[in-house]
Amino acid sequence: MDFKIREGRRPQGPRKLVQEREAYLRLVDQGMSYSGAAQVIGINVRTGKRWRNGRGASGKNKAAPPINAVVPPPVEATPAPSRYLGEADRMHIADRLREKATVRAIAAELGRSPSTISREIRRNRHPVNGQYRPHAAQARAMARRPRPKPGKIGQNQELRDFIQRHLTLCWSPEQICHALRRRFPHRPEMHVTHETIYQALYVQGRGELRRELTRALRTGRAMRRPHRHAARRQARYSHPMVMISERPAEAADRAIPGHWEGDLIVGRNSRSAIATLVERSTRYLMLVHLPTDHSAAAVLTALTDTVQTLPPHLKRSLTWDQGSEMAAHHAFSIATDIPVYFCDPGSPWQRGSNENTNGLLRQYFPKGTDLSVHTPDRLAAVAAELNSRPRKTLDWETPAERLAKLLTA
Repeated sequence: MDFKIREGRRPQGPRKLVQEREAYLRLVDQGMSYSGAAQVIGINVRTGKRWRNGRGASGKNKAAPPINAVVPPPVEATPAPSRYLGEADRMHIADRLREKATVRAIAAELGRSPSTISREIRRNRHPVNGQYRPHAAQARAMARRPRPKPGKIGQNQELRDFIQRHLTLCWSPEQICHALRRRFPHRPEMHVTHETIYQALYVQGRGELRRELTRALRTGRAMRRPHRHAARRQARYSHPMVMISERPAEAADRAIPGHWEGDLIVGRNSRSAIATLVERSTRYLMLVHLPTDHSAAAVLTALTDTVQTLPPHLKRSLTWDQGSEMAAHHAFSIATDIPVYFCDPGSPWQRGSNENTNGLLRQYFPKGTDLSVHTPDRLAAVAAELNSRPRKTLDWETPAERLAKLLTA
């Protein structure tokens, strides 16, 4: 409490008990009995009753309305059905809950969806003791109804600075919201959902986050667009190959590290490219520099030099699409002792980790640009930044942390 409870219980005279009244109502809302709250605060039980229910005028005392009174709706001869639960509905829910009725039974009696009743009980029950009280539930529902509501991000400067700082580091909103929960586990005011961050960026009139931060998102769009299916790729490679259906089961379940997925990201007019390798179990990324071209011979040399730096237990298999750049896959397997498996035509989801990573890389290497200008040091820096970014699929660990754990074990 933000005031000192007086030790004596003598009357205090005409002084208004503003702080005592707020503390009394707070204790009652937390589940304490009326008499217990009155004893803690140091007031008479009748005083607490007048605070809760109001009082009429008598003598020199003026009438006082009750605290947090809920204004009843106007009485109608035939009330129209409402999409909102009313106080009568909430009284029915409370009575049936005391009778141990199921949520589905209550919903059928009120003509509502079971999810509506379940959500009502979960949102409006007492936050401490879990009891559902109809009048308190009605007051909480009415307090939440006014619109528009102030945004959580706009009211918290520390939260806003944290989100903006990590957006400039190219973190996704979902990564940011989980980082907030891990860094501030006992501070709910610092917890938001990724949809809240998106709305703070895109919804006009809120002004909670700088609009130019949308450029740091992976799409870079100034307006939100609905999800669309990616264009299906056509088969471009007919050389005899070992299909993905023959790949060992240990690669499919990601239980053992050392199985890689690979592909090319292509630059302007398909004249430049960068090869990408993603380890399936840790999502660890390696970028392969292709300074001259991305022909089969150039890809063979660059991939062979890159994978030779790996320890033996991280060289188990490589999965690629049917691109012509892997025409020399037999020579690659002989040189590195790594078998190469090919996806089915038009099935990019069979290399899902690599496809996802290539989408992340487009933030650094946009489509329609010349990729040959990037040096090996630049590629290493981009790979290190992505490997240090938390991933949802890794329980919000980074690929570098997960790979370090595997190497240590």
